[in-house]
Amino acid sequence: MPHNGTYEPSRGRYGSIKRRTFRPFLYCNESLTLGKLHPHMRQRDIFSFWLPLFASWLLMTTEGPVVSAFINRLPDEVIMLAAMGIVTSLSVTIESPIINLLATSTALTRDRPAYLLLRKFTFHWMIILTLITVLLAFTPLFEFIVVDLMNVPQPVADWVRPGLRIMSFWSAAIAWRRFLQGIMIRYNQTRKVAWGTIVRLGASGGIVLLLSMLSQWPGVVVGSVALMAGVIAEALYATIAVQPILRRELAPGSPLYDGQPLTYRKLFWFHLPLAATSLLALLVQPLVAFSLARSSNPTLSLAAWPVVFQFTLVARSAAFALPEVIIALFIGQDTFRPLRRFTTTLVIASTLFMVSIILTPLSSLYLLGIQDLTQPVAFIARAGLLYFIPYPALATLISWIRGLLINRGATRPVNGGMAINLFVTAIVLYIGLLYNWPGINAAAIALCLAAVAEFVFLWWRVEGVLDFKFSIIEFRRTPVAG
Repeated sequence: MPHNGTYEPSRGRYGSIKRRTFRPFLYCNESLTLGKLHPHMRQRDIFSFWLPLFASWLLMTTEGPVVSAFINRLPDEVIMLAAMGIVTSLSVTIESPIINLLATSTALTRDRPAYLLLRKFTFHWMIILTLITVLLAFTPLFEFIVVDLMNVPQPVADWVRPGLRIMSFWSAAIAWRRFLQGIMIRYNQTRKVAWGTIVRLGASGGIVLLLSMLSQWPGVVVGSVALMAGVIAEALYATIAVQPILRRELAPGSPLYDGQPLTYRKLFWFHLPLAATSLLALLVQPLVAFSLARSSNPTLSLAAWPVVFQFTLVARSAAFALPEVIIALFIGQDTFRPLRRFTTTLVIASTLFMVSIILTPLSSLYLLGIQDLTQPVAFIARAGLLYFIPYPALATLISWIRGLLINRGATRPVNGGMAINLFVTAIVLYIGLLYNWPGINAAAIALCLAAVAEFVFLWWRVEGVLDFKFSIIEFRRTPVAG
């Protein structure tokens, strides 16, 4: 069912939407008609659409650096930071099947029966992922995966276990709030999603501040409690914020969707490829941790990695917000050029940001001042960041092409690109271990080369999807065959 809003270039948003006939454009195989779009879409129109999404991602990515900055000021900061990095990477990997529950909920919560089915589906995932976390944190499975398989040094592994135990309900809280956030997005309540991110950051930041000042708890315990408090606070906020929608739009007796009813089988097969894509993406984290644990300076490298990775997350916030912009605003040849120009602007801006921090004294201010790293850990982190300079630019280009592909309903190439990314990452990390490359440097080279490989693959696939010639630098109008 097409979108029946009308794009308003002067206001940078869409007009009215009939909720009962609106089918979100995320992962939709049908042609999207946004109304007559101005052929010369202005950059400020795109910017106004992108900015709230960017702000939400930026707030989320700053949570990690805030927690790390406090851990670095507590006793045994090197061991604690290394353990916190393992706790976070394992927790995020376990939650990977429900990260894209946001898209599933946005697309399919179209009436009350669908809402009830999706809620049941979410509960099932919450139970399964909580059981997996509990098994990892409270049984001998921990020794097999963390100590034997990942080869994490024993002093670090000893502190990973209590962190994982505290994070037992992390995945359940994430699943619940993403399910509810999808409902808010579908019914045009995106500001509430942004406010939820602020609540989460306020809770985690406030808890880590209080515990650092008033308790004698170890750093990994403080960090895990803070992160857990943040996601629980956001889940509670989402539960409250979604209530007006449940009372008005999804109440008992509300109008039913005019298409085929949603079944559990259809829901499962809709969500499965999205879950697979997230899992592939998040397997990179434990893969890198596995490599760092076998590097020449495992403890220092594992301590530096969370700070380096969190910095790259902040630098890629602009890229993370881009796919939805492309999916929403790209409707054909006339809109390709302004969206490509906006993407180019983000590529340049993200590269300048990396250069202005990493190649100037600001890197010392961030690593030694704000993060309060020890000199050895800061040296390793700074050396690794040099290799990460092109990474946000590559992430922006990948997000751009992903948006084009998803807009055209071609989601399989997105999964294929992520599989290639993971494969190249593993190969380069193995080569790094074989030739004894410094751990963080090897990780940076692996992730950058993997991003290049994914971008080339997506570029090749997008050319077969668009009905005009795809180009990165120069766009020339070509007649459409037929």
